[in-house]
Amino acid sequence: MNLNHITEKVTHFHVCGGLGSGAAGFNDADPSIGPVRGEMVCVGGVDVDPRACRDFQTLTGVHQACIDLFTVGMYQRFHGRLPPAGWREATPQDFRDAAHGHFPDLVFTSMPCKGFSGLLSAHRAATDKYAALNELVPRGVMLTMEAFADNPPGLFIFENVPRVASRGRPLLDLVDKVMGHYGYVGAETVHDCGELGEGLAQSRRRMLKVFRHVKKVPPFLYEPTKRRLHAVGDVLRHMPLPGDEAAGPMHRVPALQWKTWVRLAFVEAGSDWRSLNRLAIEDGQLRDYIITPQMHAGVLGVNEWGHHVGTVTSRGLPNNGNFAVADPRFDQSAKWKDGQALGVRQWGQHTGTVPGQTGPLQGAYSVADPRHHGTAKHSNEFAIVAWDRTARAVTSAHGTGQAVADPRPGWDNRHSGNLRVQDWAANTGAIIAGGKGVQGGWLSVADPRTNMTRVKGDHYLTGGHYGVVPWAASSGAVSASACHDNGNWSVADPREGGQLSDDAPAMPAQNDKMVCRITSMDGTWHRPFTTLELAALQSLIDPEEWFAPDGPGGRGQQFVLDGASDQRWREGIGNAVPRKAAKAIGQVMGQTILLARAGETFVLGSTPIWVRPLAVAVSVAGAGVEHGV
Repeated sequence: MNLNHITEKVTHFHVCGGLGSGAAGFNDADPSIGPVRGEMVCVGGVDVDPRACRDFQTLTGVHQACIDLFTVGMYQRFHGRLPPAGWREATPQDFRDAAHGHFPDLVFTSMPCKGFSGLLSAHRAATDKYAALNELVPRGVMLTMEAFADNPPGLFIFENVPRVASRGRPLLDLVDKVMGHYGYVGAETVHDCGELGEGLAQSRRRMLKVFRHVKKVPPFLYEPTKRRLHAVGDVLRHMPLPGDEAAGPMHRVPALQWKTWVRLAFVEAGSDWRSLNRLAIEDGQLRDYIITPQMHAGVLGVNEWGHHVGTVTSRGLPNNGNFAVADPRFDQSAKWKDGQALGVRQWGQHTGTVPGQTGPLQGAYSVADPRHHGTAKHSNEFAIVAWDRTARAVTSAHGTGQAVADPRPGWDNRHSGNLRVQDWAANTGAIIAGGKGVQGGWLSVADPRTNMTRVKGDHYLTGGHYGVVPWAASSGAVSASACHDNGNWSVADPREGGQLSDDAPAMPAQNDKMVCRITSMDGTWHRPFTTLELAALQSLIDPEEWFAPDGPGGRGQQFVLDGASDQRWREGIGNAVPRKAAKAIGQVMGQTILLARAGETFVLGSTPIWVRPLAVAVSVAGAGVEHGV
């Protein structure tokens, strides 16, 4: 072991490096071990997206080459057209140039996973387009090995979705053969990246395929230490409330349709759209709830006698705030006649004394009159006459017309199909011309295929659509298309939000888009995650450090990725490796490299061995082989 107090640099290179979250995590790692101080240094990367390459440089300070890894044939199969003029296939020399002349100690790659993802149906995944995309796996590995064949990386790690182990098995077997040819042994494991990084609050299951060059790195590579998952609130509580302009454009609340806000409000925290099935609906309306505008905080609010009042405003009225009080004092006025204001007398009782002021608001000056009809002018109002009875007198007054209980069906005319709904298992009536919609003779059908009754195997059933995550629970893996209506991308936020408007608008239409705050049944605000919150869940930033008074956010700096599109930002964030998970992986890999440089051939670790050919193994120095015991 080298006992000198020197700083050893461990270099790393990234294939399909994306916006640089993995590379930044490797840079964050401290591979120091014993007296040897280590430093992780990124030497570059390659990716096809120029916007991601600009983000990569922002996060790591290192240029990432914008290179398309497709062959001509792969390009044509994926895009459905030939490449544009000036396009060319990538070569190993492009990789060497992207590494700025370095031969990296570590290579990390996270190839495009759309073709392997469970969000894509097996039928679409088998199409030629996605087959071409999946072939980037062996092609990227081959280009890397050829580029650095003169001094191969000590460790190579391949990250992807777990389903690649089944859908992409032939490709992984090909990768094993390629890596074996270049002198590597490997291990294939599935990890929850949320359990690798310190303080992560999302569960992200990923397949990690790790290769160790036997001659260059005799020591075993040990797995990172597993850690507990944190709650969403542990991360987001350090952030400003959504919509705070100081946090930048990535922290804005998306404008959703009013009906979507209502749906989210009725979803139980920890559940998804299936919560809505438990609501009672009658005539297309909620039976047990009514929704009214909250014009101001505390509308018709009543303060307790023993509590203090809020700020007195210029419009301090009961119907626009907490401007009423529960007064325990009872000093009644004689004008109120023993507190009987708005009093109603029973028909069979006598009345009280008639004073000089005898209005309904001044005493019991109303009566419960049992007489329903009589000779009153409007005795016919809303009257329904039985079919076998005589009608009342026909009057000239408007609005007091009589109605009749007509026993004749009257539906056997040309519009007998008005608003008719046909059973799925029955035949339909005659198709007529001239019908004007369902109310004019067009038939409707009770179609069992289009409702929300889902069966096993249906992606919508388990996708968490309109899912709301409890504040105290961890999030699922952040995907590249994370949105409120395609997964668990809303949160039950218990923090009090500010008043959005002083106006008192009418109830919005169902499709009106807006940013609003509806307090749900559990007393929290069910809202979508902002794009910046997704970045925090991916640990691109640590909110506790970023928004600290002496942190970048506390000094007025805003975290903004390249471009101005939430869709683009979310795609890049969802494709990223959690920065803190990459830090944990980079640390154990960097320590292994430093041990190899120091000549160590065997070391005991407290975590499972990551790369070994058998369950128990011993490394033999200098022999370049491993023996299972």
